[in-house]
Amino acid sequence: MEEIVNQLADLSSLRDRQALAEALVRLLYLSGKGAVTAARLFRLVGDVDDLRCLNCAEFDANKVVSDRPATWKDWRELPPLADFPARQAVRNQLQPVQVQGTPGVAVLPVGEVLPVTSFLEIESAQPLLADLLRVLEGIVRVYANLESLLDYGEKDALTELLNRKSFDGAFLKAAVELASDDDLSHVDRRVVHVQDGYWLAVIDIDFFKRVNDNFGHLIGDEVLLLVARLMRANFRFHDQLYRFGGEEFVILMRCASQNDAEVALERFRHMVEGHIFPQVGKITVSAGYAMLRNDDTPGAAFDRADKAVYYAKAHGRNQVVSYQKLVERGELTEEVEVTKDIDFF
Repeated sequence: MEEIVNQLADLSSLRDRQALAEALVRLLYLSGKGAVTAARLFRLVGDVDDLRCLNCAEFDANKVVSDRPATWKDWRELPPLADFPARQAVRNQLQPVQVQGTPGVAVLPVGEVLPVTSFLEIESAQPLLADLLRVLEGIVRVYANLESLLDYGEKDALTELLNRKSFDGAFLKAAVELASDDDLSHVDRRVVHVQDGYWLAVIDIDFFKRVNDNFGHLIGDEVLLLVARLMRANFRFHDQLYRFGGEEFVILMRCASQNDAEVALERFRHMVEGHIFPQVGKITVSAGYAMLRNDDTPGAAFDRADKAVYYAKAHGRNQVVSYQKLVERGELTEEVEVTKDIDFF
């Protein structure tokens, strides 16, 4: 019991969502007192009529290393919810479901809002006893409360997109992935891969000040909410969507190529252009994007994308502009950062 209490205390100290999820499944296994053989945290992703199950964290006593698919892969490669009746049942209720079999499976909802979008799947040699099931449910409630606190600190209060202060941590993770993927045989580590990289996009609502001036800030806020909703509908579940303030939005996405990044941004631009905003009518957005480099900093990457969106706004607005293409065409001059050694003594 002491070990479980200590792990629960450790769980409450975590601020990284992935670390929190992995600590949760370990704690559920430990709390199972030998009855639990595996615990997995799933999140539902994809279209409403084609939901898929993303394995976010797993602890399996029978595996040396638990497999978890890369979160940036195409969601259509994930197993469909329709293949798992117990998970489907939990989606529409806030009560756990136990499935008899070998192994036995218990599915627990995460959170207290319907429809359920995350759930725990626990394997056991025998059906879980009622007392143990209540203990596990209590741990899951603690986890859900911790996630809610993270949401409060990391999400924009108006749009519920991620906020500016959560960006640096996500950028660091992306940079670590780029560094681990990098071929160490490259002499110049500033060289980036053409395929499979991270892209940073800055999106700005065109003439947004006119919306506030002509219709008031309440209507302006409604426009921001609708743009955020269109962003969620357009971009993939693993694309990280931010509101940096005012009418400025940022997207951190992993794509196979520059063309994929541009196609996604153009699709969003067309979506906004074709949407009728109540009282306001039509609005447009300008977007600039740049590829992350192996030696990047958040400020440097943002600056490149921001220069591209500034160019878009200065040359007609309502368009998507690549920083890389601007440099190749000679429209912008690339500024190379030079690191100098400084002697302080």
